[in-house]
Amino acid sequence: MEARLNVFGNPVAEKFMKRIVSAGQVVSESTLPAATQLLVEIRASQINGCGFCTDMHTKDAAAGESVVRLNLVASWREATVFTEAERAALELAEQGTRIADAAGGVPDEVWENAAKHYDEDQLAALVSLIALINAFNRLNVIIQQPAGDYQPGQFG
Repeated sequence: MEARLNVFGNPVAEKFMKRIVSAGQVVSESTLPAATQLLVEIRASQINGCGFCTDMHTKDAAAGESVVRLNLVASWREATVFTEAERAALELAEQGTRIADAAGGVPDEVWENAAKHYDEDQLAALVSLIALINAFNRLNVIIQQPAGDYQPGQFG
């Protein structure tokens, strides 16, 4: 399988990718816990059916996460292995990813729950991360970027 478009070989796509990757550095340098960042990236990627991003973020997370937690991300509501803060972040990620499914957007109670666990800078990073991973997911799903060959650290 080959992607419909080589985002690293096309000058327009390459410029775009460089800019959204640099936007992601703001989030990765924030005080939002790295484990939370990876869990959010995995969950949004699962919802969006982005095999490439799911592959990348689960492999990146494997260095510091247990297999149990990685295997339970998709069913986090029933799992006892996530903190209340992580659960709040995962709920916000799901609601933010499924915006089109909810006429009113992200419910106030979901936001308020996240705000109990994260300060304003962390919330800004979390919202930015949710928007960013959804952009990456959509790009990769549209171009049918193949999954499975990612090697941890491959892009940085």
